[in-house]
Amino acid sequence: MSAAAELRRIWLCADDYGISPGVNRAIRDLIERGRLNATSVMMVGPAIERSEVEALQAAATASPRCAIGLHVTLSAPFRPLTMHFRPLDGDMFMPFPKLLRAGVLRRLDPEFVRNEVKAQLAAFAEAFGRAPDFVDGHQHVQLYPQVRDGFVDAVVAAAPNAWVRQCGRDLPLKQRLASPKAMVLDILSAQFRRRAGSAGLRFNPGFAGAYDFTRAADFGALMCQFLEGLPDGGLVMCHPGFVDDALAGLDPMTDVREREHAYLASDAFARLLADSGATLG
Repeated sequence: MSAAAELRRIWLCADDYGISPGVNRAIRDLIERGRLNATSVMMVGPAIERSEVEALQAAATASPRCAIGLHVTLSAPFRPLTMHFRPLDGDMFMPFPKLLRAGVLRRLDPEFVRNEVKAQLAAFAEAFGRAPDFVDGHQHVQLYPQVRDGFVDAVVAAAPNAWVRQCGRDLPLKQRLASPKAMVLDILSAQFRRRAGSAGLRFNPGFAGAYDFTRAADFGALMCQFLEGLPDGGLVMCHPGFVDDALAGLDPMTDVREREHAYLASDAFARLLADSGATLG
């Protein structure tokens, strides 16, 4: 068997295309460098006009390994595409902790979720001229109780050939317990995998990329941890970007995005991929 055949092909997916022009530029830069092979698009974001869609399509055409997906968004400070979505916080989606709590308490109506996800899928298809390659969720909303039911139903109806993102790790229990945030995703993902699998949807076999964005972490060291034990076909989530006023007004993740972009664009990341036996090809 050749060395190339032994490499693990992983997905490195940049979330949040469409949240701001600076994030969009950073993601396209990494796609063109061959340092990303997936990005997911927020169709309710403020930076998803025709020129930004065309620029992403051009970057992906130059790097045909790159998949483009829909980043389903159901949390504040963004607004729904459907007129009668409930519950809302004013005219916006609820903050994600409230949305998760409402799902756990069975206070959501999956039909509202299904209609909104179908509207975002339709907006993607209109903008890109095709269905998304995959579908995931901003702030992992696709995993939440009740939300996942509407999400899965909408994807099955409108994009049945797309795969969906689960966020569970394939690691020994001791390693999983080291990150409480990731443990919550593991638990929610087990339920999501059962729901998606029963509906016939494909999903990634492994996941990495969750960390405390509020701390100035060493992203290179984190990426080394993310790649360790990630199976073939596994996915690493990332959030590269250039900070601009639009981003600062919408999301607390600012400088961390520039640190991620700098590392992913570096020779150090290319060496890490080679040393880890992983490829984006």
